[in-house]
Amino acid sequence: MYFVSGRSVLFGLLAFLVASGCQTSGTAPSPTNELSELVRQAYEGERAFQTVAFLDQHVRWPGNEGFDASIAHVAQALKEAGYVEESVATSSDRLTFRVEKYPMNRAAWQPIDASLQIEGDDAPLLSFESNRNMLATNSYSTPEGGVLAQLIDGRDGSEEQLKAANVSGKIVLVEGQISRAFQRAVTGFGAVGILAYSLPEYLQPEKNKHSIQFRSISVDEEAKSWGIALSKNAFDVLKAALEAGPVSLRVTSEVHWTPDAIEQTVVADIRGDLVPDERFVFSAHVQEPGANDNASGVGAQTEMARVAAELLRHGKINPKRSITFIWGDEIRSTGRYVSQDSVRKEGILWGMSLDMVGENTEKTGGTFLIEKMPDPSAIWTRGTESHTEWGGRPLEKKDMTPHYFNDFVLNRALEQASTNGWVVKTNPYEGGSDHVPFLRSGIPGLLLWHFTDQFYHTDRDRIEMVSADELENVGVTALVSGIALASADRISAQGFVLEVQKAATERLRMEYALSAEAIAAGSTAEVETDILDTWAEWYDAALISAQDIEVGGPSAELQQAIEDARAAVSAMRSELVFE
Repeated sequence: MYFVSGRSVLFGLLAFLVASGCQTSGTAPSPTNELSELVRQAYEGERAFQTVAFLDQHVRWPGNEGFDASIAHVAQALKEAGYVEESVATSSDRLTFRVEKYPMNRAAWQPIDASLQIEGDDAPLLSFESNRNMLATNSYSTPEGGVLAQLIDGRDGSEEQLKAANVSGKIVLVEGQISRAFQRAVTGFGAVGILAYSLPEYLQPEKNKHSIQFRSISVDEEAKSWGIALSKNAFDVLKAALEAGPVSLRVTSEVHWTPDAIEQTVVADIRGDLVPDERFVFSAHVQEPGANDNASGVGAQTEMARVAAELLRHGKINPKRSITFIWGDEIRSTGRYVSQDSVRKEGILWGMSLDMVGENTEKTGGTFLIEKMPDPSAIWTRGTESHTEWGGRPLEKKDMTPHYFNDFVLNRALEQASTNGWVVKTNPYEGGSDHVPFLRSGIPGLLLWHFTDQFYHTDRDRIEMVSADELENVGVTALVSGIALASADRISAQGFVLEVQKAATERLRMEYALSAEAIAAGSTAEVETDILDTWAEWYDAALISAQDIEVGGPSAELQQAIEDARAAVSAMRSELVFE
């Protein structure tokens, strides 16, 4: 168990069980109330914000100077927090870290400068200083002084349009994906370079006319050409210029390639006091050039590591299982950590990705979300459930991953929200971040993030779009989740089971109401019964999965609590019958 201000949390959890009468109704305190208050008092959103500000200075791709500077910044923060480099740590050091280094099979790419100017104009239409996403990743430098060439309208970038336009030796403008257009126009037909516009509607390009979303092209060592992504304003200006007559453009680009580059990953550990081979793993990716995506995850997680170390040193927590923090390349670093050691993999009980967690929601419009492990809402998305505009596809029953982790973390977020009105929502599983490697390996994994962000992946995603308060809300939620599961005793484990039981019965009631409405609108009792049965079965399996919460294995009391909760959910399901 963990310790709170010198008093055991056991007293608070006993009060929780007595107050609730071992039922799910009422306003009983959360099993993590005191831990949450401890973390809340220690966590400083402004510290996390300053880390975000440091990373936001750099365009961060694996192996380049900005990425490496960010890795070094995190490592230094860990040292200052009391983590010891693994290579010099002793057996008594519970706080350790290492910087892993992996040779890359490609040169690292770093943009230095770029500009796009209509010949005859006094100023550039685009410049790297204000539009640092303009130069597509893997572009090459132009010759000194840039390239001057005629602009040709390649329309949608199809092979037919490009062939008809005779683009050889010219700069090509297309409305569509830059990577495909580059392959066709530059690699295929000998164009000098490519300009492309393609922004999804959720980025509100009619409003955010100067936003550019970062893009990439394939490495072409023969052509050594370049691609430029356009804002809505730049695209409209160029289209209008072409309609008025022939247009020539001067394009400059300067990039730095680092051969024999090294990809770095920081891994920090808080060694568990009783079963150190079992662990909760956090992951925040460093690469990408944005502040919210994902300097915010790095900042929040770095402050989480500092707070955890401080609480451990002062004897306020004592995790029985280990807690691990990873900072590296998205999906790749997490996947490597999960897969490269089969023994270590067996001990990873939970994984959590922090990605885009610091949004100033008033500016970006992105709501905080917990992306759930696949549950039936990813099959039947209805009621208050909805996918984000990032995109999700309907799953099937075979894709379900029943587990208590969804509701456990949601309750920790709601606990934090109860102190300040923070808006907390969930979305059905969509994928695309560091929770995916956990799930692919059969490990429970969740994503904490924000969407829909009108500046997602654009050069407007800078430090002014980040909120220290939001970083704190997410960081507190995540760290409380990790410490609680790394420290769970018999009493707290029973409390968490009661939370899942409550979530199950509330979900069944809600789905029953939605099904009744659906039947009234023309659905059949057979279809709606299947939905209710699937939810009941999912939660039954989720409750069974709670046997791993208690450190050291499930006690008889926990096993009984699980069976009682399963019986309560089954009884609830039996009551919900369509006439």
